[in-house]
Amino acid sequence: MSRVQTIEIAPGDGGQRLDRFLKRMFPQLGQGRIEKMCRKGELRLDGGRVKASARVEAGQMLRIPPLPTGEKPKHEEGYIDDRDAEMIRRTVIYRDDHIIALNKPPGLPVQGGSKQTRHVDGLGAALRFGLEENPRLVHRLDKDTSGVLLLARSRQVAAGLTEAFRHRATRKIYWAAVAGVPQPKAGVIKYGLMKAPGHGKDGAGEKMHVVHPDDVPNTDGAKRATTEFATVEALGRRAAWMALVPVTGRTHQLRAHMGALGHPIVGDGKYGGSGQENLGDGWGAALGGSFSKKLHLHARSLTLEHPVTGATLHLTAPLPEHMARTWAEFGWEPEEAPVDPFKEL
Repeated sequence: MSRVQTIEIAPGDGGQRLDRFLKRMFPQLGQGRIEKMCRKGELRLDGGRVKASARVEAGQMLRIPPLPTGEKPKHEEGYIDDRDAEMIRRTVIYRDDHIIALNKPPGLPVQGGSKQTRHVDGLGAALRFGLEENPRLVHRLDKDTSGVLLLARSRQVAAGLTEAFRHRATRKIYWAAVAGVPQPKAGVIKYGLMKAPGHGKDGAGEKMHVVHPDDVPNTDGAKRATTEFATVEALGRRAAWMALVPVTGRTHQLRAHMGALGHPIVGDGKYGGSGQENLGDGWGAALGGSFSKKLHLHARSLTLEHPVTGATLHLTAPLPEHMARTWAEFGWEPEEAPVDPFKEL
């Protein structure tokens, strides 16, 4: 441990946040440790207590308590790398005093889990934008699914939004590229879903199995699931641009339902075969050639009533890079798509 020290803020360091200044001066410090020192009054700026978000100015005197020596692992809880902070802030597509909406990148988990140390929830401190608390998750997206992700900026707003999602007082529309073209081109899938344990450690790699609607009441662990689907555009028989609405919110629901329909989502090795190329017969989740093998599933839009103002809020997220390339290759134009294709059926 170091000793208590008092340092003067240099002219070149003025105007920045205290927590960022400290991380640059002492790389071993994580966000959680800095905030704890502020809460306990161990950090003092010109003799007074200070918040981690306060701006330091040239000439101020900062008292710093004894600090641990040695490097702090980047994966340790509370640490946010500057690049990660900038990355997650760039994903913000809407922000007001009550909610924040992100366009979550594919491959970034929403919450931590087995071997998942970098996730949206763990980057919450970078999304405070001047408030005392981290924003709270109110719904989820799969790791490899991109698109609109909503966070609440207070406990009260989080409770209201969680209730809205639970009672379907929101409308979520997903876009997907699927193998082949469903016939009919629009409809409702009502297969039930049940969880089958994975073969990895602690059940990792679990998969949802479909259950005929008539068999759901008599099948242990099965739950009813409903998905609305509509074809926005098709490329012959090879692939289709689908709009999907998860009326229920089961694990992997859209992926399992489209796989069961015989038209798996492109890039979905779990429900469509990782190496099977789609040859126009509607099976196999790979397009072949230079097309990306990443999952082509995107939470395109979310419509809800604002939890405080009551105004109708419509949030839209641009396609991730790999899907945008596929759309461009097929000549599909996102700007020309109807906001809600189901209203035109």
